[in-house]
Amino acid sequence: MTSDRLQRQLAFIVEIDKAKSILRNSLVIEEGRRENDAEHAWHLAVMARLLAEYARDEIDIDRVIEMLLVHDLVEIDAGDTFIYDTAARERQAEKERAAADRIFGLLPPDQAAALREPWEEFEARQTPEAKFAFALDRLQPLLLNFHTQGHAWRKHGVRQAQVIAVNSSIADGAPELWEYARGLIDEAVRRGYLSE
Repeated sequence: MTSDRLQRQLAFIVEIDKAKSILRNSLVIEEGRRENDAEHAWHLAVMARLLAEYARDEIDIDRVIEMLLVHDLVEIDAGDTFIYDTAARERQAEKERAAADRIFGLLPPDQAAALREPWEEFEARQTPEAKFAFALDRLQPLLLNFHTQGHAWRKHGVRQAQVIAVNSSIADGAPELWEYARGLIDEAVRRGYLSE
């Protein structure tokens, strides 16, 4: 007989498989198809390990990776909100909090708290780890947009000033990565991927 604890753990594992079906606006560079949330989280976790030296402050890289692996699980219920859709972003926090209650609530209470805590930390963006994780979460779609000739930017009529405004918080967690991103934004304008 399977214990209640194991049943709850497995129910959560099965539930988060749905992250593979949550499509984002960014395209996968080589395939030209939309990236899903599971791919996004994996990509960010690898980026964190490789780019940790660029964090503004000393960080616990394992904590950063933990945040990145759980930060978008709420999109299973709340959906992915396009970062440049200001109307949708107004309702995003409420939808994501309700999703966190349900999804993390599938787990045994101790594990629910242990996984919800890094999600809350990421959302608050107060710790060095959260600021760095958030910086990577902003940098990754910018990289994908640049390397797909501005696909999502062009599709949604996004302008340079919007990209700068949305992504300038990269500097809070990784100033050198923001410097790189700023150059990439300027190059995107020069190449016609992004309008001024």
